[in-house]
Amino acid sequence: MTENATIAPTLSPAALAQIRAFQQNEVTEAAVYRRIAARTKDEGNRTTLLRIADEEAKHAGIWQRYTGQEMRPQRGKVRRYALIALVFGFTFAVKLMEKGEQKAQISYEELAKEAPEALEIRDDEEAHEKALLDMLDEERLSYVGSMVLGMNDAMVEMTGTLAGLTLAMQNTRLIALSGLITGIAATLSMASSEYLSSKSEGRSDALKSATYTGIAYVVTVALLILPYLLFDESHYLWAMGTMVVIVLLILVVFNYYISVAQDLPFKKRFSQMAGISLGVAALSFVIGILVKQFLGVDI
Repeated sequence: MTENATIAPTLSPAALAQIRAFQQNEVTEAAVYRRIAARTKDEGNRTTLLRIADEEAKHAGIWQRYTGQEMRPQRGKVRRYALIALVFGFTFAVKLMEKGEQKAQISYEELAKEAPEALEIRDDEEAHEKALLDMLDEERLSYVGSMVLGMNDAMVEMTGTLAGLTLAMQNTRLIALSGLITGIAATLSMASSEYLSSKSEGRSDALKSATYTGIAYVVTVALLILPYLLFDESHYLWAMGTMVVIVLLILVVFNYYISVAQDLPFKKRFSQMAGISLGVAALSFVIGILVKQFLGVDI
C-alpha cells in the first residue's frame, strides 16, 4: 500500500474535498505563472515569476500526498489570466489571482486539525510568495503617477468643458468639434508640461513620462467625446448623460486596476476622483445655462 493510500483515508470527506480544491488551485496557478513568465522579456521579472511557480508546484506536491491524485491545470483559467496579463500587465494579473486565493485561506485553520502542513503552506504563501511578488518591477506601474495625472486632468477639464458646452450649444456635433479641439490642445499642453517638469527634476525618463501622461489624457478625451458623435444633434442631454456614465466606468476600472496592482484602497480613491470630476461637471453645466441666458447666445 502506498503512502498516499495510507494518509488519505484518515481525512474527513470535507477536509479531503478542501485539499483537492487547494491542490487544483496550486497546480493551475503554477501553470499561470509559467505561461506569463514565458512572455516576460525582463530577465529579473521572469526569474521571479518562475520562482513563484516553483513554490506553487511544491505546495501542490504536498497536497498530492494527501489526495493520491495527480491533477492537470485548468486550461480556461490559465488562458484567462494570460490574457489579463497581456492587456493589463503581469503585476495586475498575478495579484488579482492571488486575491482570489486569499478568499480560500479562511479554511486553513480548520484544515490544519487534520493536515498539519496546511499552516506551513499558509505561512509560506503569506511570507515568501508575498516577498517574491513585491520583487516584480513592471515598467507601466512606474508611470502610474503620470497616467493618473493625465487621466484625472482630462476628466476634470473635459467633463467640465463638455457639460458647459452642452447647455451653451445644444448641438452634439458642435459640442464634439469644440471638445475635440480643446482636448487635442490640452493633451499637447499637458504632455509638454509633464516633459518640462520631469526634465527640470533631472529625470532621464522625461520623454517616457510625458508620453504616458499624453496617452492617458487623449484616450480619456476620446472616450468622453464619443457619445456626442454617436447621438444625433438634438439628443445632447442623452450624450451628456452617457458621458457621465463613461466617466464613472473609467474611474471604476482605473481605480480597481490601481488598487489591485499597487495594493491601495479602492473606495476612497474612487469617491475622491468621482466627486471632483462630477462636481466640476455640475458646476460647468450651471455656468453653461447662465452664459446662454445672460449673453443671449442662441446657436
